[in-house]
Amino acid sequence: MRRLRAATAAIFAVLAVLALTMPGARAQSRIKALIERLRGDAMPEGIVKTNGRIEATQIDVSSKYAGRLAEVTVKEGDEVTAGQTIARIVSPEYEAQLRAAEAQVLRARQALAEAEALIAQRTSDQLLARTDAERGKELAAKGYLSKQIDEQRQAKADAADAALRAAQAQRDQAQFAIRASEADAEQIRAILVDLVLVAPRSGRVQYQLARTGEVVAAGTRVVTILDLSDVYMTIYLPAAQAGQLALGDEARIILDPVPQYVIPATVSFVAADAQFTPKAVETAEEREKLVFRVKLQVDPGVLAKYHRQVKTGVRGLGFVRLSPSAKWPDTLAVKLP
Repeated sequence: MRRLRAATAAIFAVLAVLALTMPGARAQSRIKALIERLRGDAMPEGIVKTNGRIEATQIDVSSKYAGRLAEVTVKEGDEVTAGQTIARIVSPEYEAQLRAAEAQVLRARQALAEAEALIAQRTSDQLLARTDAERGKELAAKGYLSKQIDEQRQAKADAADAALRAAQAQRDQAQFAIRASEADAEQIRAILVDLVLVAPRSGRVQYQLARTGEVVAAGTRVVTILDLSDVYMTIYLPAAQAGQLALGDEARIILDPVPQYVIPATVSFVAADAQFTPKAVETAEEREKLVFRVKLQVDPGVLAKYHRQVKTGVRGLGFVRLSPSAKWPDTLAVKLP
């Protein structure tokens, strides 16, 4: 109680000094702003307020293969949809390789046709040689054909069998060559497809890192896209507060440029390891240097409706409940445009 009385006395003293040293309208404005700030700092029990900033998931669209950028169809700030063409890379080398692979497919198919024709010929030769061999055995058994000629006919039949098997092996080899050449051609076609860069997700182009006419290497980033369906505020809380949060807990966000609105969010991530307070975002109490990173995920329904107004890097305030039984004050009731 003594501390409360001292703090109240200090506040009134400051208000009195402002009223005496400033003109009427200006003093009233400053007093009103101070009162609102003091009221805003006092959170109900179980509600925590801290500073944070808006971020969104970034997706880098990179070239999988080297080549020259024929065109980049988007620029920074453009809205893109999943599957939309972003850039095209040309590579005459791969196009020439595709033509060579397609020619190899035709050559393999021609070899298969020749092997099948040869099989038909070898089959006919085998049938004739086998028939002669069987007749020779009958004639030799009756004494009308010498044993030597009979053995020659049998040898000729065996040679015809071997020739047919060789032709069949040649056909199998041609079939394997067709499959291999078709696979080579399909691989080159896949490379040419990958030379057309498309947006993996819907979002907004954050950076354009390469321009039309530039030669890019494999893995070079061409554009960076912000996924506007995955927007969150990053805040930092001391261990005592972060340990009481649960994933899915309700949260609220108020942004500095539009303090009149209260944005609904949920706790989507609490870091497992503590870290030091970053320079960009500081907790209310400077002495608590070791904090845990927490993500407040903006409601997807809100993002779907207001995604054009989303801007990353915007600072603001994040509010979380340390207990599900804690009641949100009226000042933190959801309020959207």
